[in-house]
Amino acid sequence: MLEVALDEARKGQAEGGVPIGAALFDATGALLGCGHNRRVQDDDPAIHAETAAFRAAGRRASYRDTIMVTTLAPCWYCSGLVRQFGIGTVVVGESETFKGGLTWLRRNGVKVVDLKSAACRELLGAFIKARPEVWNEDIGVE
Repeated sequence: MLEVALDEARKGQAEGGVPIGAALFDATGALLGCGHNRRVQDDDPAIHAETAAFRAAGRRASYRDTIMVTTLAPCWYCSGLVRQFGIGTVVVGESETFKGGLTWLRRNGVKVVDLKSAACRELLGAFIKARPEVWNEDIGVE
C-alpha cells in the first residue's frame, strides 16, 4: 500500500511539487483512490495528497473500514478530513519530518500505524534540502 503512495509522491516531485503522496484503500486492500500534493502545481492550498486521494475515491456510505496511506503524517487539515469522514486507519510512511495530527487522531479512536520508512523520509528530505522555501511556505513557516 505504501508503494502506491510513494509512486504518487514521485509523480508530484516530477511535476515540480512537494513529494507527498497518499492512497485510500478498503478493508480488503483494494485501491479506492490515490493522489499527490498539488499545492505548488495548481497554486491551490487545499490540494494535499490525502484530499486528492479522498476525492479520487468517490462517495461511500461509510469510510469506517477504509485505510488512508500517506507518505507523511497528515497535517491538521488532513487529520480533520480523516475524523470528519470516520476513516478508521491511517498508515503513515514517516512522521519524523512532520508530526502532524497523529496524537490527536489516536486520541480520537483512529488506528495509526507509523512505518518509519527511510524511503519516505529521504524523498521528502531531499526536496526540503533542495527547495526549503517551498517546504517552509507549505507548512506555514515564515
